[in-house]
Amino acid sequence: MSEIDQRGKLEEQPFTYRTTKDGKVFIQRHGKQIVILKGEAAEKFIIAVEQANTQQAQLLMARVTGHFKHGNEKKAT
Repeated sequence: MSEIDQRGKLEEQPFTYRTTKDGKVFIQRHGKQIVILKGEAAEKFIIAVEQANTQQAQLLMARVTGHFKHGNEKKAT
């Protein structure tokens, strides 16, 4: 289990993405569109995700969409 993904949610591979001919990136979570990247942000994302393994790609998409640690999570005691 990863230190970053302690609950193992990214192992389920909830995020997917698709690109368009005009360079846009559509990121989905469980089939629902969450964010659209355009321009430089889309280019950076494509480069990063192509170099990443499956788990790293899921983490990258989680960060881009904002579905990643908001700072108010409580640690289990």
